[in-house]
Amino acid sequence: MPNRYQLAFLVSFAATFAALVLVSRFINRKLDDAGFHVADLILIGLPSKDQPASPSMSLKDQVSAVADALKLNAVQLPVLGTVDLVAVATSPTFIVTTVAVLATAFLAKVLHTGTSAPHLSAALHLTFSLGRTKPLDPNAWKQFPLEKKIKVSPNTAIYRFKLPHVQDVLGLPIGQHIALSAEINGKLITRSYTPISNDDDRGRFDLIIKTYEKGNISRHVAALNPGDTIRVKGPKGNFLYAPNIVGHLSMIAGGTGIAPMIQVIRAALKNPFDRTTITLIYANVNNEDILLKQDLEELADVHEKRFKIFYVLNNPPPGWKGGVGFVTKDHIKEHFPNPATSHSKLLICGPPPMVAAMKKNLEDLTFPVPNTISKLHDKVFVF
Repeated sequence: MPNRYQLAFLVSFAATFAALVLVSRFINRKLDDAGFHVADLILIGLPSKDQPASPSMSLKDQVSAVADALKLNAVQLPVLGTVDLVAVATSPTFIVTTVAVLATAFLAKVLHTGTSAPHLSAALHLTFSLGRTKPLDPNAWKQFPLEKKIKVSPNTAIYRFKLPHVQDVLGLPIGQHIALSAEINGKLITRSYTPISNDDDRGRFDLIIKTYEKGNISRHVAALNPGDTIRVKGPKGNFLYAPNIVGHLSMIAGGTGIAPMIQVIRAALKNPFDRTTITLIYANVNNEDILLKQDLEELADVHEKRFKIFYVLNNPPPGWKGGVGFVTKDHIKEHFPNPATSHSKLLICGPPPMVAAMKKNLEDLTFPVPNTISKLHDKVFVF
């Protein structure tokens, strides 16, 4: 099945060609009246019996004779009626539009295959998205009302916030996050979250948030009622995903740390030009704590050659076949290539104690160790 970018390209090409057919006669008539005769065709491989009979004929007459022989100057098309394909093919409008369409296709391929640097990919993403409203501002707080709350576990929920207009999209590059802010007990508190909704989703965005007993922002959001607003700023972050950025992506997620991972996983797997393979180790306390499990397993089923999941639980149910306890050095060694010696990158997102334990495991395995502040080019990136 063609993806949405391929479908958009095919539709735009068909619409452009139909428009050219409709206006070609008018344009050629105007050109002829102005003394311009667009008939410089190079005929290659035409059977000798169909060649124009008289060498003294003008080039335009020769083209007309060839068109008569091939019956190209009176083609019957549904809806459009009789069409002169030679006139269409030789019109400057057709030539210019064809070049424009091919240039657009090239830029689309650069954008969606990541053949350029990630920052160029992001710039092209912005260029192709200029027609869409972008509610986010990286330099100013915006207010968004809560639409509804969907509980997914005893202490975790998906919070759906409304954008200003039903056709708006959040406009968040893959791998980036947003900041939420609220005044709590006289203090301005800010925390970062990655939406789990697709950037194609219009009029809304979804956040998955676990409520902690001492979590100021998480408890504030949990207390919101539909219609209440939250302050948001973004995009933010040092990671920006581009297709084929590496050959393999290794991921370690804990709890709601799955949010940035699901964004990258979806983006990579839905792009037919992206050949990146992905392995995810996902750690939780109980089986019912595994967030977005259905989404993850559907992606793994559909893309079984590109995406693998290994679950780790502190309290596994009877008959559990995944990992038990915490993510260990053995889990990492078994499922991931060493980024130091392979064309791969390791992404980590989870609670601070888990991240600290993973750094120690990586040191023991002589894997690259993440920097205090991760940068895009790092072999190990911590969100």
